[in-house]
Amino acid sequence: MRVQLARWVKAGRVIQLTKGLYTLAQPYRKVTPHPFVVANAIKKGSYVSLQSALAHFGMIPEHVPTVTSVTTKRPERAETPLGLHVFRHVKRDWFHSYEALDVGPRQKAFIATPEKALLDLLYLTAGSDNCDFLEELRLQNLGELDPKRVVQLATRSGSPKLGRAARLILQLIAEDTGDAR
Repeated sequence: MRVQLARWVKAGRVIQLTKGLYTLAQPYRKVTPHPFVVANAIKKGSYVSLQSALAHFGMIPEHVPTVTSVTTKRPERAETPLGLHVFRHVKRDWFHSYEALDVGPRQKAFIATPEKALLDLLYLTAGSDNCDFLEELRLQNLGELDPKRVVQLATRSGSPKLGRAARLILQLIAEDTGDAR
């Protein structure tokens, strides 16, 4: 099997993404693998989050070329012919609130909920629990966030930093939706 795969790679029929992970080359495939699906395949037990998920949900205006995922395993950076994938480590008790979503024809990927993606970003970024950091993100479509879910996730984390950040997020949601309480 390995010899045949090596021959196909050499002939340009198959592309090796990482050790043990392959995809058909462009002229031979009917569907191009979505970068999120590739990320889930590179590191089993991971989900797409942070800026990648926020961009996917239309929460930030920027294009995000690197797919960033969260895992309980070792952090890793994987450069493949289909893109750059970064895996960030979180504690086991913070590994939750993601779902399998359709990302293309016959393709599903594990992606954090919008609330969790934002809190993952704040959790993993030093000094992120202030207004300046949140303003730099240029968050948009904040009405899509569930304020109760933001509070639940921040409370569940037990992190004072995420508690402070949640209060700031609630203020931004209220300003964005015109629901100043």
